[in-house]
Amino acid sequence: MRVVVVGAGIVGAACARELARAGLVVTVLDRGGPAAGTTAHGEGNVLVSDKGPGPELELAKLSRRLWPEILDGLPEPAGVEWDAKGGIVVATTADGAGALEEFAAAQREAGVTAEPLDAAALAAAEPHLTRDAALAVHYPDDAQVQPSGAATALLADALRHGAGLRTGCELLGVRTESPRREGSRLTGVRTSQGVIDADLVVNAAGPWSGETAARLGAPIDVRPRRGEVLVTAPLPPTVFHKVYDADYVGAVGSGSQDLQTSSVVESTRAGTILIGSSRRRVGFDDRIRPFVLAELARKALRLYPRLAGVQVMRAYGGFRPYVPDHLPVIGPDPRLPGLWHATGHEGAGIGLSAGTARLLRELVTGTAPSLDPEPFRADRPAVLGADATEGAA
Repeated sequence: MRVVVVGAGIVGAACARELARAGLVVTVLDRGGPAAGTTAHGEGNVLVSDKGPGPELELAKLSRRLWPEILDGLPEPAGVEWDAKGGIVVATTADGAGALEEFAAAQREAGVTAEPLDAAALAAAEPHLTRDAALAVHYPDDAQVQPSGAATALLADALRHGAGLRTGCELLGVRTESPRREGSRLTGVRTSQGVIDADLVVNAAGPWSGETAARLGAPIDVRPRRGEVLVTAPLPPTVFHKVYDADYVGAVGSGSQDLQTSSVVESTRAGTILIGSSRRRVGFDDRIRPFVLAELARKALRLYPRLAGVQVMRAYGGFRPYVPDHLPVIGPDPRLPGLWHATGHEGAGIGLSAGTARLLRELVTGTAPSLDPEPFRADRPAVLGADATEGAA
């Protein structure tokens, strides 16, 4: 079977790797280069802490189990910078503590390890964290990768297993059985580098998946959602886990177009500190807004007062693929046989890429799926929403 994967970010790379390892003939195409879009503008989170019980948490648990297995099979995994550092969620108010306690209890029922920390344990784990914490919960399964390095490693493994890569190659449209009719199957894609024959096309174009699907004649409601991150100059060891305010879960789950911010602080192996997180829907406007950065800094100082006066080395932003019901889209599109989607992960694509790719491979090859694929189906109402319907070809 000939497969075209549209998108060379981490989700596309993971899908290409799984399909190539399954013996399919895979071509990855991207109008830029590998990991040059959303993947290059993330923090590399592999999280279970921020997901309540439900399908996305099950996908996160599958991905968390798969990541170490995948890395063990890579010949040169050093660039991935896997760090099973664990996460700590902190509530700084009584109301926040109540909500966090309830959230963590529900996660424990779903099989997530979520350990409350008393003041002494929290101080030992994060000595520079504010002492004004009403509740802190430790998630030992949270981890981090270097996102571009991880995507490159996955893509390199796909190439080792026979996949091809076309960069600077823009998808223009679909080629189908002639004439095009209801139920007509795709036979390839038209690109800026000519026609590529395919039996199956995987739309893994991240925030551009809506546009990609529209060019293929089967629009889906995937929109860009903007986020920014501050990066400090290298510091002595200051932050030892991924630490974030309990407000983060609410910001992730919000569907508001307006700015949503919460404090997320973590270190990198280079000693820099990454400070997030923001979410706002502004289309593909890529301008960095100082007021957003100021809000990130203000909230970070609430958790880590010691960061006051630390030099900020740079700031960057990127777009996440947002779906109104906050669930990824994984599986076949019944409107166009041969079209499949692997997108809509918003800010969780790095962590969820491993499970997404495994589930996609299982569905494509007809093997028993590792989890129920039904919640991620491409024809659910949120995916075929008003925006997608209005843009249908």
